[in-house]
Parts: sequence; C-alpha cells; structure tokens
Amino acid sequence: MKFNYPVFAALILIAILFSSEADAQSLQQRKTDSTFVLVKRYFNNRQADSLYEMGGKNFKNSLSKDGFRAVAEQQLFPLKEIKGSSFVSFVNNNVATYKLIFESVTLQMLLSLDHDDKIEMFLFQPYKEVTADKLTQAASTNKRITLADKKIDSVARPYIQKANTTGLSIGVFKDGQISTYNYGETTKSNGKLPNANTLFEIGSISKTFTSAILAYYVNEDKVKLTDPITKYLPDSVKTNAALNDITLVMLSNHTSGLSRMPDNMNIKPGDELNPYKTYDKALLFGYLKTCKLNSKPGEQYAYSNLAVGLLGTILMQISGKTYDQLVADVVCNPLGMKSTTQHLLPSLQARLATVYNADGNITPPWDFDALAPCGSLHSSVNDLMLYAKANMNPANNKLGKALELTHQITFTKGIKLGLAWHIITVDGVDYIFHNGGTFGSSTFLAFNKQKNLIVIVLSNCGESVDGIGTGILKKLQ
Repeated sequence: MKFNYPVFAALILIAILFSSEADAQSLQQRKTDSTFVLVKRYFNNRQADSLYEMGGKNFKNSLSKDGFRAVAEQQLFPLKEIKGSSFVSFVNNNVATYKLIFESVTLQMLLSLDHDDKIEMFLFQPYKEVTADKLTQAASTNKRITLADKKIDSVARPYIQKANTTGLSIGVFKDGQISTYNYGETTKSNGKLPNANTLFEIGSISKTFTSAILAYYVNEDKVKLTDPITKYLPDSVKTNAALNDITLVMLSNHTSGLSRMPDNMNIKPGDELNPYKTYDKALLFGYLKTCKLNSKPGEQYAYSNLAVGLLGTILMQISGKTYDQLVADVVCNPLGMKSTTQHLLPSLQARLATVYNADGNITPPWDFDALAPCGSLHSSVNDLMLYAKANMNPANNKLGKALELTHQITFTKGIKLGLAWHIITVDGVDYIFHNGGTFGSSTFLAFNKQKNLIVIVLSNCGESVDGIGTGILKKLQ
C-alpha cells in the first residue's frame, strides 16, 4: 500500500554481513560506490538488460530478466533521469544508501554486493533523512532465554531502537509452537507494550482475504476465475473496450494492465494523509469508463491497488454484502478471528496502536470506501496466526479448500503468484508471502508448510518491516 516498488521489496533478499574492520569496510564501500556509478549510467540510458547483468546469483534467482525489464520499464524508467545523487550511509559494511533526485520526486536507493561483487540488493524507497537511535533501550517481552529468542531479538532490536519507530509485535510458529514477541510502545511515551492482541493496520495483507473470498465464491460456482470483469460491471462502464479482456483472476494476481492507482482520487483538503477515504464507487466506475491499460491483460505483472479494490467491489455486488461482512462470513467467523475487521467497534478501537509515519510523526489511520478490499483491514498477531495456520494447513472444508485455491500458481513470468499471494525465495526456501503498509503501519506475513514455519511482523510505523520478516526466516529455517 505504501509508495514502494513491491517486486523489489518482496523479492530481493539480502544477507547482512557484520564487520568491524575499518580497512575492509572502506574497500567494500569503494567497490559499492563504483558499482553505483555504473548503475546510475545504465539507469539514465534506460539499459535494463545491462543493469540486470550486474546482478549476482541471489538477485537473478529472485527475479528473471524479463521480470526485471518489466519493472524497470513500467516503474523505474518513467521516473526519468537521475538528475543528482549523493551518498547517505553504508550499514554493516554491506548496504549502501544513496539519495537520488529525479525531476518530480526524491528517492533513496539501497545497494549491496555479494561475495563476487555482483548486485545482491537493489531497492528504491521514498527518501527520508537518517534518524538517530533511541537514547534508551526500548522495552520488550523478549527475555532472550532460548536461542530462537536471541536470534529474533538480534533482528528486531535494530529496528525498534530507531528514533522513528514506536511499537512492534511479532508472531512465530515453529515446530508446532507459537511464540510472540513485543517491543516498544502502543503510543509514544505511554509506557505500554503492545501485546499479541494489539490491533494494527495490516494494509495489503487485506488483499489475501479478498482473494480468499474470490476463491470461496469460485468453489461455490458463483463466479469463475476466467469470468471477464465486464460481466459484473454497469453497462455505462463496460462500453470501455479496454476492459474486455480482463478477467477476475487478473485482478487478483496483478496482471490486469490496470494502473496501480486511479488518477481521479479527488482527495479533499485535509485528507491528504488519508487518501482512500472519499474514493467511492461513483469515482471508481467513472475512472473505468475511460481508463487505458498499461499492458495487455494477462501478460505482465504490475502491482495494482486499483485492481484488487475493483475485485472486492465486484464480490460485494455479487453477494449484496459489505466488505466487513464478507471477511467475517467467509474467513473470520469460521476461524474464530474476532479482531480482524475494517470498521472497529469501540471495544476494538481501544486496542488499536497509534500510527506514525516513516519519519516518526503521528499520522491518521486510513479510512476506505470503494477500494477497501485492497488494504482496509485491522488485525492482531493472534488473529493473523489463526489465519496463517489455516493457510499453511488448509482444513477439508469450504474455507480450507478456498485457501488452498489461493495458493495455486496463476502467473510465472519473472515472479510467482497465486491469488494475491506472492512466492518469495529466502536462502533457497520458497515462502507464500504478502506484506502491507499504510502511511502509519508496516506488516509482513510468510509461511512454509515443509519448514512448518510462520513469521508475522506488525509495526505501527511506516518504516518497512520486510527486513525483520526475512531476517527471522533466515535465522529460523
């Protein structure tokens, strides 16, 4: 949900190397800086293949050349030329951050090299000033007793000690045991640790619930994955011939060709930090009447909040239910999830963590209308653990069969996708995965049945927790 590049955020994995030798650090930084000079040249010349060839084994295993070329052409090169750049930091003798100035936006690029001096990490993010660490150690329920406790703390502690972060809730299922770890505060300076029932905005993890509803309705013969979306659109909208070849599965797996976001958001003054609040069905259908696609339906992956929002709107129209009702009826009630919902009753509102942006400033929680199915849900570690366990070992019932269907691969060009779920590879192990983020939250959920491992990370800060999630997977798998 955040302004990021999902393919890179989800797929390009790093192994942080620790070193205290100043001479080695200086040499590695010089190597990384030299690589950055070439990256900048190839980027400005729009040479996607040359950039890709600079990648190492892990980089290329995570993303094919065609997949990288598609992301570069659709999401990176449209930023136009890098007009200015500067070195920001070099962390742990491995990850360099560079400030990039484009014509209309300033970003930061994270770059690291492998043992062969090939690119391992290549990640674009919104630019933010480096924040100092907290002056005191953030509180935690992690007693660091077991080896697993210590491994998880080694990954989580650097994040929660940043001055801009506030609270962190982690759930791990390994070898049949659930462990939860909480850090920081639910609100700055309130001295109250989060717990496994604290509610967070889960952002785009909501998309997996939307696709579970789709799969449920497929199994009930109410819809088909191959149904054209025009079958469910008003006559005034289906006149747009560009929509004719889009199917329901394409809305779910981000191959519809629709833009990431509609261009008629019509954000009202005062709602700039709550961008989805007033985007209703009239605006959605108004956009669809005249929109143009960015690619041929079914051919390319391009992450789209708009597409999944439309998918959920169609499911609501078919069922005559609200999104909250669909989520409750299909997923939450059967699993006993009592804290996962879009709209919070007062009893749940009291458990919601205050949200802060990536700079550490308080920001409004997001409200949704028509695009609710792309990112509106709130949940807790305890509820998401029930959900993840049901996904990892689907029951032989209607919901279990629907969840199983969401895991079936629907797209393989440069990236593997089920219905909403992405498949990421961490140190040679495939995980079914989704992350999420709002202006004031960041979330991560991944599981692997063979490893019998689930990792859930929830933060009430816009600072990404992808590094925590993948870091824990590497430590425990």
